[in-house]
Parts: sequence; structure tokens; C-alpha cells
Amino acid sequence: MAHHEGDRRNGLDQQRRPPLGVRVSLAHQLGYSYTNNWPPEPLVGNEPTANTVIWSMLSLGALLGGIGLLFAAYGRWRVLGWHGREQATLSFRAPGDVALTPGQRATAWFFLVMAALFLIQTITGAAAEHYRADLTSFFGVDLARLFPYNLMRTWHVQLAIFWVATSFLAAGIFLAPMIAGHEPRLQGLLAYGLLGALALVVFGSMGGEWAGIFGGLDRVWQWFGNQGWEYLDLGRFWQVLLSVGLFAWVFMLWRVLRRRLRTEHKGNMPWMFLFAALAIPAFYTVGLLASPDSHFTTADFWRFWVVHLWVEDFLELFTTVMVAYIFVLLGVVRERVALTVIYLDIVLYSMGGVIGTMHHLYFSGEPAEHMALGAFFSAAEVIPLTFLTVEAWTFLQLGAKQQSRSRTPFPHRWAVMFLVSVGFWNFLGAGIFGFLINLPVISYYEIGTALTANHGHAAMMGVYGMLAIGLALFCLRYLMPEERWSERAARIAFWSTNIGLAWMVFATLFPLGIIQLYESINHGYFQARQLKFITSPTNAFFEWLRLPGDLLFILGGALPLLWLCWKGVRYRVAQVTLDEHEDVLFTEVTEPAPAPAGGERQA
Repeated sequence: MAHHEGDRRNGLDQQRRPPLGVRVSLAHQLGYSYTNNWPPEPLVGNEPTANTVIWSMLSLGALLGGIGLLFAAYGRWRVLGWHGREQATLSFRAPGDVALTPGQRATAWFFLVMAALFLIQTITGAAAEHYRADLTSFFGVDLARLFPYNLMRTWHVQLAIFWVATSFLAAGIFLAPMIAGHEPRLQGLLAYGLLGALALVVFGSMGGEWAGIFGGLDRVWQWFGNQGWEYLDLGRFWQVLLSVGLFAWVFMLWRVLRRRLRTEHKGNMPWMFLFAALAIPAFYTVGLLASPDSHFTTADFWRFWVVHLWVEDFLELFTTVMVAYIFVLLGVVRERVALTVIYLDIVLYSMGGVIGTMHHLYFSGEPAEHMALGAFFSAAEVIPLTFLTVEAWTFLQLGAKQQSRSRTPFPHRWAVMFLVSVGFWNFLGAGIFGFLINLPVISYYEIGTALTANHGHAAMMGVYGMLAIGLALFCLRYLMPEERWSERAARIAFWSTNIGLAWMVFATLFPLGIIQLYESINHGYFQARQLKFITSPTNAFFEWLRLPGDLLFILGGALPLLWLCWKGVRYRVAQVTLDEHEDVLFTEVTEPAPAPAGGERQA
């Protein structure tokens, strides 16, 4: 029946589609084809369109002008950016003195699962990379018989989303009682139920993808196997289940925050925290509109709502809110300052991120207007990332100033260092490398080459991966006794992940991308993606050159993190019942005495 329905739909599509001669005539009149003359191929006369060149030039002007306006505003209005409690004296509470609720204690298991998934993801990534360096065997083992390349690549991309999401869910559950001052009953049981559902989605979808690739799911492949959409590979059943789980997580946050929300204006930070959390399942669920039965142009449009809006916009917003709230709860900044930063980032991300989604759709059958919008607003996406880079240095300076006035040591050095690295990789991976491939004239030749992977690794791992680890280290400081914490393991994990990621990017992915881009421009897109070119001796050399970085990343980054997360479960602090709001604060803040009448008032 499904086959007959598909045949009927294809027949209708053929009836609606103009004859070939008419399509050629329309393309001749417009000056470009249905896909804006993509792919580049000299044999059929496919060359960049005028839109491709002109909007690339104008987007460069938009980038330079936008950055100039940003720094002008940043210099003119001192209220922008992070500003500490300049005169206040802080006393950071020792991790053992901070009360923990049942829900917060349950997050220790979330972080252990997160670290395990991270380790598996790095191993699948190393295996997928090995296929590009040596197609014949994995150091003498025929790995492809059980784990073919397509499966390793699918798992690698999918697990990146899963382990980052696990950390975000846990951090939200951990921070909510700190914001609200209490936790309702049964929150711990709900947390364990959510973790079980998440584990079912992760391992169920991975098993389904394995069975689907080997033909073991027959007609239900798209429900339990692999739908074939990157970032939305998992079957629709698992996709629906994950969406339900994410909405259940928002419900858990709401039931903790609802008392506080009744007393707060909807523009204040508790509401911003809830709205940012709600955007995560809302915009992930949009991916259900991308179906294997849909027309490619339609499916790709909705898929990139997840790949771009969900990953590059609303996760960025949730990131900003989480970091801001951590700084407020630590007493480092005032809530008014944090709220200003949140609103500024909302404006900047939305201006570039929402409309900038169109840069994914230049050549997928959308009208040429999408190229104009995508190019112009994609350039604007770099502007807030530049702002975040400046703020990364402010993080370090602010922390040093506040710690110098604190009566107790600051316990989150390496968590903050990971947050600083988020700013660095945001600018490099999402900003520089992202803008490089988002220029229409570059994208025309570059789509699907190693430069895309270069941007993906530097942005996904560099931003959300580093943030996920930073959030985990922040929470783990309170989940285990002081004497069980290991500064050395945290330090090794920080330097190994950052140096290992930089090695992957600069030793392999970026040079390979430039070589492949040159081949595409010089000889055609088809030639640049042929197996003969990809497995050439020059490419193989750069693929093997990545090995030291991968080993450092796995052995020095993923394994120490897994050990710290295991200690968080093994040595969890005892449960404490919260009675007073003050019990959940991380820091005691002593404000200076009011200035005498007529004196200068503190901002």
C-alpha cells in the first residue's frame, strides 16, 4: 500500500512539474537553474550566479560594519557586558557546606552517563576518521563487517547531541532549586525516570540504526532505524520519545520554579530561564516535519530549523542564561547586569541566527532571495560571537578581581576555564570557520567537503562540548566531598580537550578542506568528492596526521572526565532537606556600607 501511495504521489508531482523543455527555458530566462546553478560543473556550464558573487561581497561589508557598530556601542555604554560587584566582599561556600536536594543528587548519574556517551562518541569519531585514512582495515581488523563507515559517522554525530543534551538537562535540574529556594517532592524520582527514558532513546536508536543498515527492520526502518537526515538520523519513534522527554524536563523545571515565578515579572531571569529551556524541546520537535516521504526541498527546510535554529540559536540562548545564572548565584555579578547581557544576546542572536538559517538553503531548491537573506544575516551571526570573545577575557579579569576580595578560595577555576574556552571556540569555530563556509561563493564550491567538518568540529565540540563539560565540573564540585575532588584531573581534561581539538582542526580538517576546495574550484565539484581524490597520498598524509590529536583528546580528555563523573556517583554527598532559601546559595555577599550623603553613589 505504501508503494502504491508513493507511486501515486510521484505521478502527481510529475503532473505538476513543467516539461523538461519548459524548465530549461525558465532557467534560461532567469539566468540560473532551480538550484542556483549548483553543483559547479564545467561540463554542463554550471557557474556561480550573479547573486552568489554580489551577496558574498555585500555580506563582507555587513560583517565589518556590524562589528564596528558593536564596539562603538560597547565603548559608549558601559552598562553592556559583565560587571562585577566591585566593592562587595565575597565568601564562597565550600562545596561540602552547600545543601543538595534529591533531584540535584540524581544529576550525578546524568553526568556519569554524559561522560560515558562522550567517550563512546570520541571512539566512533576516531573509527570514522580511520576509514578516511585507511579504507582496507582497522589496524588489521575488518571493522567494516560489523561497523561500516556510515554507521560510525551516524553514531558520531548523533552521540554529540546526546551527551551534550544530557549535561544540559542535568545542569537545569541542578540549578532550578538554587533559583527557586526549594524543591517539590518526588523530583528525584522524576529525574531518574527522565534519565531512564534518555538511555532508552540513546541505545534504542543506536541499535535501530545498526539493524537498519544491515536490513533487519524491513518496512519499519524509518520508525526505528535511520531516517537518513543528518542530525535527525534516529528513527521517528525515538525522535518522538526524545521530544516527549525534553518537554517532561521543562515540566520538571516548572514545578520547581512555579512559586518563584508567581512573584516575578515575566521579563526577569527566572522566566528567562524557563523560556530558554522551553525553546529546546519546542524547536527540536520541529524536526518531525522533515520526513523521508517529503520532497527534499521541504524536508531540508525543516531539518535546518533543528540544525541551525535549535543548535546555533536557542542552545546559545540557553547557554547564556545558564552562565549568567551561575554568575548570579555565585554572587560575582548582580542580577540586573546578567539580565542586560541576556537581552543583548537575545537581540544579537536573533538578528543573525533566525534569518541566517537561510545560508543552509542556498542551493536546495529555494528562491534566490534566500541567498540574499542568508548571506547578509549569516555575516551578522559573527557579531555576537566577537562580543563573546571580548567577554571571555572579562570572565578571567572579573574572576581574578572577585577572588582577591573573597575570604575563601574560589572553587570553580576549571569550570570557568571551560566557559572561557567556549568564547574562544565560538569566535574561531562558529565565527571564523562558519563565516568562511557561509559566504555564498565559497559555499557554492565547498558544501559537503572537509571545511564543513572543520566548522562542525570546532563549533559543536568547541562551544557546546566545552560548555557541557564546564557545567558538569561546576555541579560535580558540590556533588562530591572536597577531599574527593581532583584539580589535576580537571586540569588535564581541560588542556587535553582544547589542544586535541585544535590539533584535529589545524593539522587535518582545515588543510584538507582547503585542498578539497581548491580541487572543486579548479576541476569541478564531482572531482573533489571522488574516492580517488579523497584517498590520494596527500590526503592520506593529513588524515594520519590527526592521530596524535585524537589520542590526546580521548586519553587525556574523555577518560579523566569519566573518572571525575564516576567519583561524583561513588562519593555523592548526603541528602539535605532545604528549609531556607539561604541554604542553597553558593556564596555569602557582604555589601559595603552606604556612602555618606552627598557622596558618589555606586552603580
